Amino acid sequence: MSSQETVSGNEGTAVLDVDRRLLIDGKLVTTEQTFASINPATGEILGYAPNAGVAEAEAAIAAARKAFDTTSWATDVEFRIKCLDQLHQAMLDNLEEFRALTIAEVGATYINTQGNQLEAPIGIIRYYADLLRTYPLTEQLGEVDIKGQKHNRWIEKEAAGVVSAIIAYNYPNQLAFAKLIPSLAAGCTIVLKGAPDTPLITLALGELIANHTDIPAGVVNVLSSSDVETGKIMTTHPDVDVVTFTGSTPVGASIMAAASASLKKVFLELGGKSALIVLEDADFGTVAQFAAFSICSNTGQGCALTTRLLVPRAHHDEIVAKVAGMMAHVPVGDPTNPKIYMGPLISEKQRDKVDGLVQRAVEAGATLVTGGTRIDPGYFYAPTLLANVHPDSEIAQEEVFGPVLAVIPFDDDDHAVEIANNSKYGLSGGVLGADDDRAIAIGRRIRTGTFSVNGGNYFTPDVPFGGYKQSGIGREMGTAGLEEFLQTKAFATVVK
Repeated sequence: MSSQETVSGNEGTAVLDVDRRLLIDGKLVTTEQTFASINPATGEILGYAPNAGVAEAEAAIAAARKAFDTTSWATDVEFRIKCLDQLHQAMLDNLEEFRALTIAEVGATYINTQGNQLEAPIGIIRYYADLLRTYPLTEQLGEVDIKGQKHNRWIEKEAAGVVSAIIAYNYPNQLAFAKLIPSLAAGCTIVLKGAPDTPLITLALGELIANHTDIPAGVVNVLSSSDVETGKIMTTHPDVDVVTFTGSTPVGASIMAAASASLKKVFLELGGKSALIVLEDADFGTVAQFAAFSICSNTGQGCALTTRLLVPRAHHDEIVAKVAGMMAHVPVGDPTNPKIYMGPLISEKQRDKVDGLVQRAVEAGATLVTGGTRIDPGYFYAPTLLANVHPDSEIAQEEVFGPVLAVIPFDDDDHAVEIANNSKYGLSGGVLGADDDRAIAIGRRIRTGTFSVNGGNYFTPDVPFGGYKQSGIGREMGTAGLEEFLQTKAFATVVK
């Protein structure tokens, strides 16, 4: 196996080092067993990652526990700010290496790395370093008279403890930063496990921390593993205080059940089946562009993407034709090409799942307007549009995680709201229409954690992100994201 691969990008050619190691207790280590990371654009082996087992997970948890209990990390706010500043600068200094690795391992396009795949998440580090400079860790409640004696009360926020963080493959940089950075800002220590499909990116982050920051040994531990037992020990170990997971709803439910035995704090960012409602007074050309390019963003592998397009019944065929025409203009291909918008799916397994859902949708009565085909080599799948979809059908209810848009007709605003809320998920949604007030009023009726009005972008480091119903528990990013990793302690003294 070659330890380097050349990846062409907009800035020339980057040399990609794919030899990666685990970070445990401040040391970069490997394991006897490894597993392959596949380049989804070619189907070829990109590199090999150490396959951490239960022993490595237990060592990482022990290191995190020791660092939390015996160092000043949890109490030294100024030092934490300094370390976050160092990490932010290190990411900027090593941006092109991370870009090349993200393109090669995720199949993310160069365009996407300029946004939520890489450059935008780096802003999470800056946001929390700055927030920590002003966040009130102490709140005075004042004096109160109880039975003739005055008592002074106040609240202090302190780190919740040792965190186990398990992330998904679709946005590995974003997901890692959204868990790692606020936990560090809060004073927690952490064991971070990357997704088996994208282990090298997360390991690269661990190496960056080890080599370019003063974060003490044990505060951050980074694992890669294809062994389900490794994830299980991270969610059940008695020395873990907080579990945070991003991934599918069924796995999230199993993690919550496993963590319940020791009453760990659990917060989850899970699936979605978000609806984009098109009002009759919307500009249908804008609708087509927004809908087509949104569903193809990151090849449809985004939990908050609007995968259901709800349209007025009288305009169904007109809008479908415009969306299909726009999908034909989505550039699909080699993700290293800066002109390409959509790359491959993460794996052949995922492509099989997507294709199966599309074929069953057609069998159930949906109209296949465009797409529904595999593109080789690699794990590409054509942008796909399904029309006349029944709101209760599998394709309208299940998360696809691919570039597949289901068009559902509605009769009036109330009917659109009813269809949008007809889901076990509640992560996001949107409305497109001429009247902002009407659109906002509709948005307030949709049971989701985030909502876009006429293309508004809520996905920034200062906005809390999370869902209702089976889309998760808790919030990432924003002040709420910091507070997920804090405990509240109340104090009182007798006023003398």
